[in-house]
Amino acid sequence: MKDLKSIKKESSAKVPGATTCAGKESELGVIKIHENVISSIVRKAALAVDGVSRLAGSSFVDNIAEIVGSRKISDRAISIKLDDDKVEIEIKLNMKFGYKVPEVAAGVQTAIIEQVENITGMNVVCVNVVVQEIEEVAEHAENEEEDNK
Repeated sequence: MKDLKSIKKESSAKVPGATTCAGKESELGVIKIHENVISSIVRKAALAVDGVSRLAGSSFVDNIAEIVGSRKISDRAISIKLDDDKVEIEIKLNMKFGYKVPEVAAGVQTAIIEQVENITGMNVVCVNVVVQEIEEVAEHAENEEEDNK
């Protein structure tokens, strides 16, 4: 039977795409957060900001990419860099027409920082927002309807 020290040593092994939370190592083990968790938080926080249309990307290309087993759009539109309990984030998104780009981008940065820090306890070093396209609201709705057919 393994003792607690050997279990702790095994659990602290490097997990690709994950980082150990600062102060989250105890006698029970280590808590690691995978970049997919952070990516999910980032996606939800960004899409909740008024003026954000969707994550950037071509729906046609993304659908084909998913069929052949490539990464999902959310994985390509969000970049996460982990370093201990620090995280750097880049998100590419499309905005709705009629909104001010700097205001929406600042709102996205604030929402992402608050959510990631509150949920994970990690320190967000920076959030880079890349606005790739401005969409008409009706245009976005038509694209979604075509995608659902």
